[in-house]
Amino acid sequence: MMGKSSRLQIALYSGLISFLLFLTTLFLYMYAIGKKQLFAQLFIARIFYMPLFIHILFIALTISVAIYFFVTFLEKRQLGKLEGKLQHLASGNYDQPSLDVTIAQNKEMLLVDHDIKRIKEKLVSMSRELQQLSSQPQMVDGTTKEKILEEERHRLARELHDSVSQQLFAAMMMMSALNERSQYSEELEPYKKQMAMVADIINAAQSEMRALLLHLRPINLEGKSLRQGIEQLLKELRTKIQIKLKWDVQDIHVSASIEDQLFRVIQELLSNTLRHAKAGELEVYLKIVGQNILLRVIDDGVGFEAKDEHAGSYGLRNIRERIAGVGGSTKIISFKGQGTSIEIKIPVVNEASPIDSKEK
Repeated sequence: MMGKSSRLQIALYSGLISFLLFLTTLFLYMYAIGKKQLFAQLFIARIFYMPLFIHILFIALTISVAIYFFVTFLEKRQLGKLEGKLQHLASGNYDQPSLDVTIAQNKEMLLVDHDIKRIKEKLVSMSRELQQLSSQPQMVDGTTKEKILEEERHRLARELHDSVSQQLFAAMMMMSALNERSQYSEELEPYKKQMAMVADIINAAQSEMRALLLHLRPINLEGKSLRQGIEQLLKELRTKIQIKLKWDVQDIHVSASIEDQLFRVIQELLSNTLRHAKAGELEVYLKIVGQNILLRVIDDGVGFEAKDEHAGSYGLRNIRERIAGVGGSTKIISFKGQGTSIEIKIPVVNEASPIDSKEK
């Protein structure tokens, strides 16, 4: 690629050559018609009250500037094609197009394009290896790591449900009874506002506990498709939490390891939304776009500063690690008071093409 100084040199040389060609052509013409003092004629002859020499110099400078911008345009056009290919690779779209014929004729561009293809092959290979590795169970003392984690989560969920959840429910019943009694008792009248605040706190704690139990006791696919598992999770969520849900989930068929990771990620995202976002509406979209699985979860909650490492950092870090483990990428867009949008892309690099069929 040429730098700015190289383009300036080409433009200056072009302007100088044009200037000399104009002078040579003009001298030959004046010599042919019998003019004398050829060099002096450049300053004697005038067009629009300006010497001919100035006009020739201006035309040469104009050609120089035009050539500079033309070369810059061609180079930016070439770089734009390369940039597009690199953006495709960065977003996981490994089926990026080849360079067009006009650019492919440039030897330097062909070399760069060849290097990009090599990078693409390495990325595809790495994604395939990551997905194969994630499908292999990790054993700890003869038991898979996932099984150990699942049993521990179930144990914690049972203990929370049998103790804290029941106590919160009992406290809520007692506060409801006190609030009802305060309607007819003058002694409790000064405490009505405080009791209402306590009732709201207990109610919020109950919602938090429901979300936490839903996260700790995940629904397994158990032979269902990924779409069926997600819809079952969302329908169960609708019965437990007051939130408006909207979803569009396609029936995609990929490896079991990717299905499991996507299902766990959706559970994590729903849990984060319920526990932290304070959202009134939640949207979930899952589909195949090109050679990528695209998952998008959007809420209208309180949002957070994306640069803040502590805002939901553990859950989001866990999600990023899961997606990176299958060669995917995670994009988070959030602003305080404006909700959050999380977009996940996972390239499908196995030999068989992904099959997606929309609900009829």
